[in-house]
Amino acid sequence: MAAIGSSPADGRRSLSYAGFALIVVVYLAIIQGVGLLLQHAVLGDAHDFHTTRHVIVGMWIPLGLALLFTYAIVGWLGWWRPVLHDDRPVRPWVAVVPIVFVVGILLAIDYSGLGAKGFGYVLALVVGTQLVGWGEEGMFRGLGVTVLRDHGLREGQVALWSSVVFGAVHLSNAFGHGVQAIPQAIMVSLAGYFFYLIRRRTRGNVANSVIHGFFDFSLLSGTAVAADQDLYPGALAAILVYPVLAVVLLVRRHRIEPEPGTTASALA
Repeated sequence: MAAIGSSPADGRRSLSYAGFALIVVVYLAIIQGVGLLLQHAVLGDAHDFHTTRHVIVGMWIPLGLALLFTYAIVGWLGWWRPVLHDDRPVRPWVAVVPIVFVVGILLAIDYSGLGAKGFGYVLALVVGTQLVGWGEEGMFRGLGVTVLRDHGLREGQVALWSSVVFGAVHLSNAFGHGVQAIPQAIMVSLAGYFFYLIRRRTRGNVANSVIHGFFDFSLLSGTAVAADQDLYPGALAAILVYPVLAVVLLVRRHRIEPEPGTTASALA
């Protein structure tokens, strides 16, 4: 375990890049491996989440196991505080990022389609997508950001590489979705930067986890999962979140970090 050692500064364990890479590989193996096994053994090779059973078996089990693995690692490393709390504030206007996400989510949800599916299905899908949000944010904005910071990277580098890694791991979806996983990985990298900013603006890893989960929920509710149609028109609102925030952040990219000498309380 040369990749993992003890950190004399605060008593918690340290983690090398190789150690983090190994953790990510195991995390992906749980999701992809268990998911494929259940798909073949239980779901009859079905690739969708049209029924409550498919959501519970296809999402809850592999994603739940991955979530438990993620936070077991957090606990073993003694990283609860740096993973769940963020002490690097940004300027107040960055609150526009979670606000745009929430608006996009509310507009993108296919309420009538979900209503036709029933309460049990909706609850199952909410839980399943929250498992996605909490698991991925715990792994990449929690563990990933902490690893990069512990290695002394500047915050701009932390934002870049945590987002790149987040997008790159989604290339593993090529096993089930082919080459379409490539543009997905690019978009996911961009989303990773947005979730990183939400983490910093809200000073923790909770809001980004919840928003991430409900964003996935809104997308799934409008893409044949709930409505049995090719694409729910309202899903365009969720898609527009990306270009809207990309333009805003590009224009104001030099006004994200606090001005020198600004106290954390002034940015609250």
